Amino acid sequence: MEKIKFQLEDGTEVEFYVEEQTRIGGTAYLLVSDSLDDEATAYIFKDVSAEESQEACYEMVEDEDELQAVFKVFEQMLDDDVDLEM
Repeated sequence: MEKIKFQLEDGTEVEFYVEEQTRIGGTAYLLVSDSLDDEATAYIFKDVSAEESQEACYEMVEDEDELQAVFKVFEQMLDDDVDLEM
């Protein structure tokens, strides 16, 4: 599983595991977790970087409607993955 580092506004680096990624309406989204165990906390980030930017800039999705819509997409993707493995 891919591991990525995020730099917080205060300069602190935090590592997350990329569980899934998708693009909706031209915006890239990541579903990440803070660990690989069953007690992991999941977060959804979206790419807010400018098109000409060389580095991706992600922020946590905070809008409740957007969060629920993207969550449903990731939920379906994860359900599909499980079905394929059986």
